Amino acid sequence: MKIGILQTGHIPDEMAASQGSYSDLFQAFLGGQGFDFETWNVVDGVFPDGPEAADGFLITGSRHGAYEDHPWIPPLEDMIRAIVAADRPLIGVCFGHQIIAQALGGKVQKYDGGWAIGPQDYDFPDGCKTVQAWHQDQVVTLPEGAEVLAGNDFCRNAAILYPGKAYTVQPHPEFDDSFIDGLMTHRAKGVVPDEVLNSAKSRMGTPLQRADLAQHFTRFFKERRLS
Repeated sequence: MKIGILQTGHIPDEMAASQGSYSDLFQAFLGGQGFDFETWNVVDGVFPDGPEAADGFLITGSRHGAYEDHPWIPPLEDMIRAIVAADRPLIGVCFGHQIIAQALGGKVQKYDGGWAIGPQDYDFPDGCKTVQAWHQDQVVTLPEGAEVLAGNDFCRNAAILYPGKAYTVQPHPEFDDSFIDGLMTHRAKGVVPDEVLNSAKSRMGTPLQRADLAQHFTRFFKERRLS
């Protein structure tokens, strides 16, 4: 099964040598599941010709906001709607979670409660899962037909199912502690409040349920279900 990765951002230059690209992270995260991958840097205006370019698609995270005025965002929204109409399974993470909701009629905004950084606990139907997060924006209004699968007090709409069509999550199951530490070093200064960073550092080393989310993604791509 070929998965098309729509890359909507670039890792900080200081981290690229050790971490690779966001596409690399997802290929490692979903490794060993029988997938082949092709990446399009949509953040640079490079798009597949259409939904037929892959059997399923994954939209990555980004430092950009879904509501911001960038020339690549409207064609990405068009691509999302085309993927859904073509009945190709679609997964979104963080920015991907937000842009899919926006493209399908939901609303995304900067959350006035601030940032979620580092390990966060989310109530999923199959139990509480601790997953890395890095976001301030949130999906605040769901598209018609969307179902909330997971959340917490800070982020109510942390995982959304579009039955048979798409599955999206706000946190970053592809991130480990080292990646979050790199972001805190190279991207957080002057942006994220110190108390939020200190709280994230205090939770470093918390066991993460990354493998559970990898199984969610794999099952959704292959079977359009999560359990």
